Amino acid sequence: MVFSGALEDMAKKVRIDILEMTSKAGSGHPGGSLSCADILVVLYFKILHHKPNFPNWDDRDRFILSKGHAAPALYSVLAKCGYFSESELGHLRNFGSILQGHPDRRLPGIEVSTGSLGQGLSIAAGVALSAKMDHKKYYTFVLLGDGECDEGQIWEAAMFASHSKLDNLIAIVDRNKFQIDDLTENIVALEPFLEKWESFGWHVTELDGNNINELIDTFKKVIPITGKPKVIIAHTVKGKGVKFMEGCNVYHGKCLTPKECSCAFKELI
Repeated sequence: MVFSGALEDMAKKVRIDILEMTSKAGSGHPGGSLSCADILVVLYFKILHHKPNFPNWDDRDRFILSKGHAAPALYSVLAKCGYFSESELGHLRNFGSILQGHPDRRLPGIEVSTGSLGQGLSIAAGVALSAKMDHKKYYTFVLLGDGECDEGQIWEAAMFASHSKLDNLIAIVDRNKFQIDDLTENIVALEPFLEKWESFGWHVTELDGNNINELIDTFKKVIPITGKPKVIIAHTVKGKGVKFMEGCNVYHGKCLTPKECSCAFKELI
C-alpha cells in the first residue's frame, strides 16, 4: 500500500525532475507540468492498473495526456514507475532522445502520441468505446488542460461519450485557470464550467487537484459510478510547489535559469 505521505514526497521529486529537465533542455512547459504533478502521481501510484514491466498488458487501464505539453511531468512519473531508466530524463528534447517535447507512443507507457490540443478526449472516447465493444473491464483516463477546452472538438467528444454511455471513461481537467496567452476567462470564458459538463450528460466532481488525499478519495468514489462518463474538474495552481512560479503565467513556456532553479530546489527538497 502506498500512503499519501509517500505520494507527497514522490510529487516533490517529480517537480524537481520537471525543473531539472526543462532547465537543462532550455525548452518545455514547466508551469503546466507542475500543476498536474499530483494528479499523475496519484493515478500511477494509487489508481491505475498497469504493469511497467509489461507495458502492453491487455487489461491495463489506459491513460492519455491530452495536454501533451505537460510531458515532463508524465515522463518523470513513468520513469519512477520503471517504464524506462531515470537517466533518460536528462535528455529531454535532445535530438534523438526518446523523450520528445510531446508524448510519442514509441515510448514505453505512452498509449497515443498527443500534443495537438483538443484531440485527447476524442481519442479517449474511442478507446473507451472499443473496451465496451470488446467486453473489456479496463478504464480509460484522460487529462485535459482547461485552455484546450476552448476547442470545439472537446465538446463534440463530450456529446459522443455521453450518448454512448461511456462510464468506463474518466476525464480530468487540470483547471489551473491559465492558457498560453492569459487567464482562461479572459480568452474564451469557460464558466460556468461544471454546469457545461453536466448539460452534456456527464457526472461532474470538483476538487483541489493539488491535494493528494482528496484526489485519492475522489477517484475511488467516481470510478465505480455507472451509466455516464465522468469528469473531475481539478482546481490546481500553475507552477505549484515553487512560490515565485505559482500563478505566474510567465512560466507557461519559460524555463528557469540556474539561479532560479537553485531557489526552487530549496523549496522542494
